[in-house]
Amino acid sequence: MKTEDYIRDDEAKIILGFNDDEKDVLQGTGQITTFNQLGFKGISDRPDGWYIPKDTSKIAIILETKSEKEDLTNQKWVNELCKNLEIVKRKFKRVVGILYNGIDIRVFKYQEKNATQDSLIKEVAGLAPTLQHKSYYLSLFSEERIDKQKIYTLTKKINDCLHIQFGIKNLYHRMIFTACALVAKRYGALLVKNMNFTVMKNSILSTIAKSIEKDRKQNLKLDLLIDVYAEIRMNNETNQESIDSFIQWVTEISDSVNSDNWNGEDVMGIFFNEFNRYKKKSENGQIFTPDHITSLMYRLIDVNKSDRILDATCGSGAFLVKAMCNMMKEAGGIKAKEVESIKSSQLFGIEFDREIFALACANMLIHKDGKTNLEQLDARSIEASEWIKTKGITKVLMNPPYERKYGCMKIVKNVLDSVPKGTKCAFILPDKKLEKDYKDKKYGNKVLKNHTLSTIIKLPENLFFGIGLTTSIFVFETGKPQRNQNIIGYYIEEDGLETVKNKGRQDVKNKWKEIEDYWITAIHDGVDDKYDTRQIINPSKHLSYQMPEKAFEVFEEDLMKTMVDYEMYKREIDLKDFKEKLAQRVLYESSVKANENSVNIVIKKDE
Repeated sequence: MKTEDYIRDDEAKIILGFNDDEKDVLQGTGQITTFNQLGFKGISDRPDGWYIPKDTSKIAIILETKSEKEDLTNQKWVNELCKNLEIVKRKFKRVVGILYNGIDIRVFKYQEKNATQDSLIKEVAGLAPTLQHKSYYLSLFSEERIDKQKIYTLTKKINDCLHIQFGIKNLYHRMIFTACALVAKRYGALLVKNMNFTVMKNSILSTIAKSIEKDRKQNLKLDLLIDVYAEIRMNNETNQESIDSFIQWVTEISDSVNSDNWNGEDVMGIFFNEFNRYKKKSENGQIFTPDHITSLMYRLIDVNKSDRILDATCGSGAFLVKAMCNMMKEAGGIKAKEVESIKSSQLFGIEFDREIFALACANMLIHKDGKTNLEQLDARSIEASEWIKTKGITKVLMNPPYERKYGCMKIVKNVLDSVPKGTKCAFILPDKKLEKDYKDKKYGNKVLKNHTLSTIIKLPENLFFGIGLTTSIFVFETGKPQRNQNIIGYYIEEDGLETVKNKGRQDVKNKWKEIEDYWITAIHDGVDDKYDTRQIINPSKHLSYQMPEKAFEVFEEDLMKTMVDYEMYKREIDLKDFKEKLAQRVLYESSVKANENSVNIVIKKDE
């Protein structure tokens, strides 16, 4: 069993980086150094570990260690740490306290809100379960959310600029050109105001080429990104004001993507979905998945930091980036030890369309994913199947093209057949897609012959606004025949998003987080006691969520109308002619008397 001395000086000190040579910082571990020696005059208490910058406007860290046998839920140890935090907060407005016994960890955070509020020391939940480098704990004071509205606004400006000022008519070319500029910024390209268009484009091109030089040895198809970028043509390359504006907007988005504040918002997901609004209808079967739905599906099938994720129709890479972000967060943040493995060997994507593949490559490179496990393949093919089989996939997240001409169900079947038995797979599909294919005995029945459809979650009907599709999430478990096993269905009728003029559907009132939490709990527990949408679906009868039929109602007005229509039919009265004559008499040959309770129309008799 590890002693407190070992945990403090031989373990925590190294992991936290308290032995680093860092200028203008007092840091280390031990039980000899007093707070007085660390600059807190007259205080003889001794912390177990400390990170004390000379600049008191920065963040301080205090470590309290215990032996493995000690239980960190003991309030005695919490009080001991908090006492030291109270000492340090006399000088520092921001302090992190770490309680560690070699196995478990608890983290506390002090931040002075403002002059009128009490200072607070609170435990921080949802952090990495293992001790991380000090940079991880220093980042706890970063902003918690990316400014989504800023990304929406910048994206619209960029799209309008490239479309109108530069004359790039192809939407995907506009997206790729911008994404490549972001990749270049990510890898240090010099993009500054007053540079001419040729210099800007060549700077982006050369930086991309260097950024993929190492990765292309493992994936030659990354060259497609350079090829597609080089093919993009402009009608106007001389408007210096537009060039300067483009560089400024790209730099602002890049700052958000590269910021330590990036916390699952997936700036590029917002960016791509915003660009996608400018499509009039689905092209090449591509419908980009809204960011909040990628989050829901990640949690729905219990993805974790150890999983190996596949999206065999990855589009711009929304599912892969969402998975990467959440897995990194679970591992301990962007500087955690497991991040390199997550980026380089746990995310796998296939995309058939050449330009969309280039877009996916750019998206992954923006997030520095390592060797980029993307392949340009037909997801229906034997080649794709063989590639998938070598990857050890543990979870599948997909939104395949819906039209039959793009082989929607053939793709679904090929993926299900190619991943290991027991793999959880979540697909977004049109509500009746499985039902139709099952009845046609094309692919639906073959899918259920070898795999189990366990859950159907009908999504809000206005999710894909303007496309005219209603969709559901279909959750499968591979390698187990359906037989007569019932399917559990749910209906998420509202997602809390609202349509904002010229900006699509947005979570302007921040309702989605609470809605998502409710549905994840309800579906996992099998109890929907709030909306009462849970239903048991017999697979021999239905393969979709069954919307309740509206009750049939007959009103007195309906009966009267039917009787009048029948009398007119018997008397051979022309309905159109009758309506015109009646309207003429009422409007021009009658008197109207009204009171609070009624309106009387008196038609004058013919002379």
